[in-house]
Order: sequence, then structure tokens, then C-alpha cells
Amino acid sequence: MASGNEALTSVRLDKWLWAARFFKQRQMAVEAITGGHIHVNGDRVKPARPIRPGDELRIRKGADTWVVTVLGLNDKRRPAKEAVLLYQEDEHHKEQREEQTEMRRLHGVNVPTRKPDKRERRKLGEFKQNWE
Repeated sequence: MASGNEALTSVRLDKWLWAARFFKQRQMAVEAITGGHIHVNGDRVKPARPIRPGDELRIRKGADTWVVTVLGLNDKRRPAKEAVLLYQEDEHHKEQREEQTEMRRLHGVNVPTRKPDKRERRKLGEFKQNWE
């Protein structure tokens, strides 16, 4: 880890994702990396992979995908306004992501308002058994 005035030349990928506020906890970043949801310069990587300014990251979280270029390095979690300065998002991919988000919002997701009761749980169980 670098001391106060020492400039960082590289940072672990999991630390950078956490510091850039893509994930709330480093463990969540590690799970995403090992699960293959994070690619650096087109390659699947490990959590300890050092990243440098200029590296391109493809980050998949849920239905959304970010393609960002690393501009700065930080191994400490800073306020969101400072974290945004660590990367630059690709404009084309940003537009695509926003369009997909808007389409999901317009189509709506059928979210249940309550838990299924006993009868509905039985029907779900029967449906799942017939499905397999």
C-alpha cells in the first residue's frame, strides 16, 4: 500500500472496483471477478490482477454492463463525487445501458406485493415438479 505522498502505479482490481464504488464490499467485487463478470482488456482475470490507468474494464452487474477506461488509481474508498473521477465510461455503451434500463422500466416487472399463501405455494411446487 502506498503512503501519503507516494503515487500509485497499480492497484489490485478488487480494491479498485470497491474504491470506484461499483461494489459495496470488496468480497462482492471478488465474487464478481471470480464469477467471470469482470473483464480487463477483454480477458477474464483474478481479483489480485493489478490494473493501471488506460486499462479497459467490462463490468456486468445484473442486467447492466459498464465499459469503462481506468483514469486514476485509488486503494481507499472515497466519496462518490471523487470515485467517478477514477474512470470514464464509454459513451456508446452508456447510451445502450440507459436505453435498456428505460425499456425494463417501461415494460415493468411484475413484482409480487405479498408472499404466496399455502395454496399458491402448493401450485408453485407442482409447477416446479412438472417443469423438471
